[in-house]
Amino acid sequence: MMIPARHMPSSMIGRSSGGAAYGSSSALSLGQPNLLDNNSQHLQQALQQHHLLDQQIPTSTAESSDHAHHGMIRGRDSMDPLGDEFESRSGSENVDGDAVDADQDPSQRPRKKRYHRHTQHQIQEMEAFFKECPHPDDKQRKELSRELGLEPLQVKFWFQNKRTQMKNQHERHENSQLRADNDKLRAENMRYKEALSSASCPNCGGPAALGEMSFDEHHLRVENARLHDEIDRLSAIAAKYIGKPMVPFPVLSNPTLGDVGAYGAHPADIFGAAELPPMRGAGVDAEKQGVVVELAIAAMEELVRMVRMDGPLWTAEGALDEDEYARMFGPRGVLGPKQYGLVSEASRDAAVVIMTPASLVEILMDVNQYAAVFSSIVSRAATLEVLSTGVAGCYDGALQVMSVEFQVPSPLVPTRESYFVRYCKRNSDGTWAVADVSLDTLQGIKCRRRPSGCLIQEAPNGYSKVTWVEHVEVDDRAVHNIYKLLVNSGLAFGARRWVGALGRQCERLASAMASNIPTSDIGVITSSEGRKSMLKLAERMVASFCGGVTASVAHQWTTLLGSGAEDVRVMTRKSVDDPGRPPGIVLNAATSFWLPVPPKRVFDFLRDESSRSEWDILSNGGMVQEMAHIANGRDHGNCVSLLRVNSTNSNQSNMLILQESCTDASGSYVIYAPVDVVAMNVVLNGGDPDYVALLPSGFAILPDGPAGIMHANSGVGSGGSLLTVAFQILVDSVPDAKLSLGSVATVNSLIACTVERIKAAVSGAGSSPQ
Repeated sequence: MMIPARHMPSSMIGRSSGGAAYGSSSALSLGQPNLLDNNSQHLQQALQQHHLLDQQIPTSTAESSDHAHHGMIRGRDSMDPLGDEFESRSGSENVDGDAVDADQDPSQRPRKKRYHRHTQHQIQEMEAFFKECPHPDDKQRKELSRELGLEPLQVKFWFQNKRTQMKNQHERHENSQLRADNDKLRAENMRYKEALSSASCPNCGGPAALGEMSFDEHHLRVENARLHDEIDRLSAIAAKYIGKPMVPFPVLSNPTLGDVGAYGAHPADIFGAAELPPMRGAGVDAEKQGVVVELAIAAMEELVRMVRMDGPLWTAEGALDEDEYARMFGPRGVLGPKQYGLVSEASRDAAVVIMTPASLVEILMDVNQYAAVFSSIVSRAATLEVLSTGVAGCYDGALQVMSVEFQVPSPLVPTRESYFVRYCKRNSDGTWAVADVSLDTLQGIKCRRRPSGCLIQEAPNGYSKVTWVEHVEVDDRAVHNIYKLLVNSGLAFGARRWVGALGRQCERLASAMASNIPTSDIGVITSSEGRKSMLKLAERMVASFCGGVTASVAHQWTTLLGSGAEDVRVMTRKSVDDPGRPPGIVLNAATSFWLPVPPKRVFDFLRDESSRSEWDILSNGGMVQEMAHIANGRDHGNCVSLLRVNSTNSNQSNMLILQESCTDASGSYVIYAPVDVVAMNVVLNGGDPDYVALLPSGFAILPDGPAGIMHANSGVGSGGSLLTVAFQILVDSVPDAKLSLGSVATVNSLIACTVERIKAAVSGAGSSPQ
């Protein structure tokens, strides 16, 4: 039975109780005993330091509750639970004498209070600290008092007084603004009254009655509203095509996204359709479609030239020479000059994939297949309007308006939302080309797609050569520092990543359709229907994981502090009436950090079942055995596996682990989810995998910069890895339940302990990037 985390005994948080690690449900549950192994005593200590154990959380007052959880959730205010006698005193005074009666001889009176004022240096230091942390904890106050030669209480009271002072200043500022607004409204009211009192009738010249004035004013307001609507409509049409938006473009809801077919995953599968905000953008007015067609044709011509031309336009590494680009296509290009505040990213890459050109074109032009095949890059996609379906029963001449959100598997890299037209054309030499170009109609867009896309050339034996070009202008100021080099080099969103993902997915699809499976290998699934069902389930697991760790506009991350490792970000969502996910409150937790170890070494360590007990706390140190696997490509690391944890605990006998590991030149993933034995038997017999409940967790491994560029500082960019660790945990089986801080603390400790174990295992032996 799954025990929701909010009903767990306090003794079960942060330590093992000898129970099951994965439980008897198909989802990880915080309510299961043995959540952390018996040797993880440092987790208890970490939780005790943050006052998150139930035994140490005072619940008598709201003040003590806030203090107990200060330092856990960023931006949370807290109050010190001291007595009232300390709240009213000043920490910066010292009394040299006692009070005496007022009628005593003045010569006999002791000296008055002498206040020991803080020095200018002390005030400056505390002011600087206050800007960074207005609510220091006990440890910070003690350290500050030692540095400044003050008592901890003096520091404490100074910060209390400073917070009160800042609050009063803010209130005074608000009051002055309100008074100014009130005076302005009063003056306007007086002007209106004077205008009404001096108004005259336009027909007879006599005084106008109030009713007549209101009637005329009503007609004027109606006409004014009509003219405003007309201006808005004309401005929106002009903004669409001249690139100078005058008013915010009307945002229309995107059409409901359908299923993605036999091997797809609905983008709304990550959070549910009701929770996703609408995609930005809208269709094209009929009278302006000609302008869009001309833009698409010009973009296609530019793309084909960029694909077919080598140096000096492209460097040997596949980077664009901006000066040569301006010379060939003019400083304005198809979209005109670069917008202020945006930076250019351009890259080109090519590969031979195991798929025919016609099938590739269909994937690119069908938004559902497009989102499924590129689920690691595309978080959301919608076709807003189809302007042309093509001719002769194929996609030659197809034209459609799309809105797509692109992602990197980390909460530290914001997603990129782009609104563009996609044009498909079959050239005279038999090659196919698919070109994208942005429609500059939306204010605030931070990603403009200059002519981008791919050229597809037929190769023998059902293969195709794909040459991909990505050319965008983006606002990358919100990218975290450790990902700056990766993003600026074009590896995060560039052509190499698109080609790598496409090649890996083509091999995956070929593996699903293969019929010559060797029967002699142990653990190989030979049933064709069983292979397809298991691959479909694994694909849904991967799509759910990738979409659940990004900094999408659909996510609201909260950053936790005091984990002892890198910042952990958490968010919650409700799961209701979704057969592919257990019902209740699901807590997502993720963190990203740098490792001084090559990505391949990290990938091989995490995917190997023999080393799983070194980092997987939930396995309780039990050995993990691979029961079945499906090879997904030529690389040995690309496979789907069914794992079993060998444990003496009877509750684990009904639990398996579905895991997919995949790698290409742009990055690697190791994603897994607990699954029920009965449900997996149905899947292996060819049953429908959509009704198997999954909560994926896992790792995304990216290079920390371009290969071959070594930095002398031995930090980010020196050949190491950027690792994202993410968990999805069912914290309560009741969807309307409240999330408890104990659940957050347990997940925080779980992810922090996993990070420390991985660091110790992959870099503890003194390994360095190679």
